[in-house]
Amino acid sequence: MLIRDVSQALEQIGRGRVVKMEVLIETLQKALTSASKKLLGSQHEINVFKDENTGTIKASYPKNVVSIVKDPDYEVSMKEAKEMGFEGEIGGTVDIPVPIEKFGRIAAQIAKQVISKKVRDIERDALFSEFKEKLDTLLNGIVLRKENKNIYVDLGDTEGVIPMKEQVFRESWQIGDKIKVYVTEVKKTSKGTQVVLSRIHSSFIKKLFETEIPEIGEGKVQIKSLARDPGYRLKIAVYSEDRNIDSVGACVGVKGGRIQPVVKELKGEKVDVIEWSADIKSFAKNALKPTRITSVAADEKRQVVTVVVPDDQLAIAIGKNGQSTKLASKLIGWKIDIIGETDFAKEGEKNVNIIAESAKEVKEDPFALLGLNKKTISKLKENGFNTKEDFKNATLDSLLKINGFTAKTAEKILEQVKVFTGQENEIKNEQI
Repeated sequence: MLIRDVSQALEQIGRGRVVKMEVLIETLQKALTSASKKLLGSQHEINVFKDENTGTIKASYPKNVVSIVKDPDYEVSMKEAKEMGFEGEIGGTVDIPVPIEKFGRIAAQIAKQVISKKVRDIERDALFSEFKEKLDTLLNGIVLRKENKNIYVDLGDTEGVIPMKEQVFRESWQIGDKIKVYVTEVKKTSKGTQVVLSRIHSSFIKKLFETEIPEIGEGKVQIKSLARDPGYRLKIAVYSEDRNIDSVGACVGVKGGRIQPVVKELKGEKVDVIEWSADIKSFAKNALKPTRITSVAADEKRQVVTVVVPDDQLAIAIGKNGQSTKLASKLIGWKIDIIGETDFAKEGEKNVNIIAESAKEVKEDPFALLGLNKKTISKLKENGFNTKEDFKNATLDSLLKINGFTAKTAEKILEQVKVFTGQENEIKNEQI
């Protein structure tokens, strides 16, 4: 019977799917109306509803109650109407049950097909909306297959694709591997919702750091810029407006403990976390660490930074195939020219003087050689340590009086002071 078959069809189609029964009934109503035109030879407005008592789907269509029936497809006599329980008057309407014997199973199958298509359309729209909300987020998935150099990933409700151009060349993935991906695009296609994923997008790195580093996720530390050679090296510049937060230390952690999950996710890619600075020369120095730098000159008009380094530091500053300089340049947003001291000096007396002045500046600035973070420098200055002479008179006891300084920190500072002052015998390392 049609109604029983369709009820079962609705139950089967709707089971486990996020589709409202009202939508299914509306679709069924349209399907039966279409079927009535073909099978009954007329276009009835079929009323489909769910019997709340029995839970079954029922259907009927209206006929006008008349005194004399002229069109039996649309009219019924008062006598017949009363036999069906009608209590109204001439001109009213009575609901006639759908003539099941005329529809048969073929109509039921047609209805089921129409409903199935509607459900697929609804699910496709729901899936599109669901993943549209996941745009610009990180998702965890499982590698399904590789096809035409693309990687297909199981995302749970659907699968996503990592195009070849969004893959890291050096990464190797096998079917069944767990993978973290960034959603770059969600679009509708003839085959359904397509979710485009990436492992090289700059936001993939940002979201990864937001996930792994609490201070970044909470906004206490900002990612100012990043430069990456996917699979080889990543340079990321961070900054905190809170002077009590060491932005680099928060990202790296004790013995690199915090950065390790990021490195692991990037399959061992080298990660350099540096401190961002509004001063382009300081920023350039940070970007080129651990290179020892003699001097830095900035051309604001051309946006070029010229960095002079000792001859034995050239290879470190430039990096293999120029990688270090390229990434540093991309990081700061200016072009960086690296030149050795010898070649720089050959260009003229002016350049020699620049080297001498820069060396003198570094020599007279204890903080430039101590390599301390902003928080430590601030505390030292607040406690009267500002010049080379101040440090020459430093003792372990005087440094330990600074709030927050440990014996290890104080001893490290004293050791570095010995080196840049050359006054090892003059520093009195008092015991606590």
